[in-house]
Amino acid sequence: MNLASALFPAAWHGLMLALAALVLVGVIRQAPWRRLLDSSQLNLLLGFAVGLTLIWSLKAGVKPGLNLHMLGAMAATLIFGPWLALVALALALTGITLNGAVEWTAWPVNFVLMGAVPVGVASLIRRGIERWLPAHFFVFVFVAGFAGAALTVILQGLVAAAAMVLAGAYPAAFLLGEYLPFLLLLGFAEAWISGAIVTLLVVYRPEWVVAFDDRRYLLNK
Repeated sequence: MNLASALFPAAWHGLMLALAALVLVGVIRQAPWRRLLDSSQLNLLLGFAVGLTLIWSLKAGVKPGLNLHMLGAMAATLIFGPWLALVALALALTGITLNGAVEWTAWPVNFVLMGAVPVGVASLIRRGIERWLPAHFFVFVFVAGFAGAALTVILQGLVAAAAMVLAGAYPAAFLLGEYLPFLLLLGFAEAWISGAIVTLLVVYRPEWVVAFDDRRYLLNK
């Protein structure tokens, strides 16, 4: 969703600006920037960001802030790791802001709810899979790549909806009846697109997927 600035009062924008600044400081300090010295990794990151910009520009919805579009957070997290995934999503958000889909004043709230939240959720899902499920290629592809992507976009939508209710943008009953049911359809689409991207990369370019370890998922299997 592309959240409009008018949906949130000034206090919310101040809070989201502070949270976005904290996340960006963490990105600057923790992101593995040296990996981008490899031109293939840099091109992959920039290409992913451009792809997300185009996908986020294609949206469906009838109310401000209730637009539905693919998210790509799980795929980005698996491919780049959480810190560089945030870079990719921040670049995509900047792209749609430049083309007028989002106001600059709404950049922080969109970054927190469309970037930091889903990447955090995706990271937790990935850790849970690695801890509780067998280290198997198909577990990585189908559970993390497909099901994890669907769960990430659904949980992100729930968090964003809760934020809009708390901010007084929409009543909970309206979102429950007119918006949240569509998250299931969006999760299904997200699962197929993100899962397909991750599957293609682990088959043809496994070294491009940070979360995929040949020794863990393929050796002696």
